[in-house]
Amino acid sequence: MIKDLLARHRPGHALEQAFYLSSEVFRSDVDRIILKSWILVGHASQIPESGEFFVSRIAGESIIVVRDSDGKVNALLNVCRHRGSRVCLEDAGRTARFVCPYHAWTYGLDGSLIAAPRMLEAIEPDQYSLMRARVEEFHGMLFVNFDADAEFSKIRRDLDDALAPYDLANSKIAGRQSYTINANWKLAVENFCECYHCLPAHREYSVAHSLARPEKMNPELRKEVMNRAASCGLWPDTFDVSYSPTEAVGNDRYFDRYPLLKGHVTGSRDGKPLAPLLGSIKDYDGGASDFQIGAISFGLAYCDHVVLYRFIPMALDVTDCEVIWLVRNDAIEGKDYELNDLVWMWDVTTKADKKIIQDNARGVESRFYQPGPFAPMEVYTQQFTEWYINVLKD
Repeated sequence: MIKDLLARHRPGHALEQAFYLSSEVFRSDVDRIILKSWILVGHASQIPESGEFFVSRIAGESIIVVRDSDGKVNALLNVCRHRGSRVCLEDAGRTARFVCPYHAWTYGLDGSLIAAPRMLEAIEPDQYSLMRARVEEFHGMLFVNFDADAEFSKIRRDLDDALAPYDLANSKIAGRQSYTINANWKLAVENFCECYHCLPAHREYSVAHSLARPEKMNPELRKEVMNRAASCGLWPDTFDVSYSPTEAVGNDRYFDRYPLLKGHVTGSRDGKPLAPLLGSIKDYDGGASDFQIGAISFGLAYCDHVVLYRFIPMALDVTDCEVIWLVRNDAIEGKDYELNDLVWMWDVTTKADKKIIQDNARGVESRFYQPGPFAPMEVYTQQFTEWYINVLKD
């Protein structure tokens, strides 16, 4: 069935209904895309000390992210090597070892088997360590990949300089919120990637962000904000102001900076600062940045805070949208920032998006649904769709 769907796909058009409603396609998505993509799971500030851990759930899998005694971050599959029980039942905590609650098989912080009590035959510990996923710490953000051959080098090469001014390794999580969206994960990502809907659907966002008003995004304004970004320490000297990230990177990584509209220096209710400036940023340049790492993890970087998004498929028609707000690690709530003000923009926007996506999903379920053509403002959604088709073809 999938081969027939791929053969019928019309470039420049949305996907056919079965791409969103078929269980066979969903299983293929999980195996061939989700579990082979770099996925944001959290921030290093969650596990600063040895033995600290948290559990992340991704597409039916459970993974323990833990810092070991050498300071290394490990990503361990939460599946006992004896009979498959969940080893860790807590969402977060601190421990010296992980003990399976079923039969007390015991594992070290690196996943190595320490004890398998009352086994009649000797157990080779190396053969029964907890399985591992790849893990990368990048500017304080923690990413995992279930593909043992996955590489992070191109992402690091292309985004390292762009993210350096924010010094996110020295930031902390100020807020975190999950939004359960009753729709296929692709509908959520497609919505996030385009701003065609922003002006009619997101009044709060549209008064501040030029992406919602392309008529205001002229080359002169773009060059002006790039020049200001360079003077504020946001655009490294190694970058030319005409640098076009979309030409330089692939579908698993992206970075771009664009102007905010007049009167706005950050993503706030009144356009005014929300928190202390991040990293080495000297001043507000009147711009914001979008970035992407992997197929389902995204970020929005302002001068004083960063918002991280991830869209995790939980079932064929259920997606967990998790949003994380980062501020400088020495910022004090109630003094340097107010949490309600910090989260306001993207909380109200995500709640509106949840309704939009679910309404879209109900329409796609109709027997009368037919894929329509993309508009010019849906260029990134179109690129995502063509990338998705090519991955399945390959």
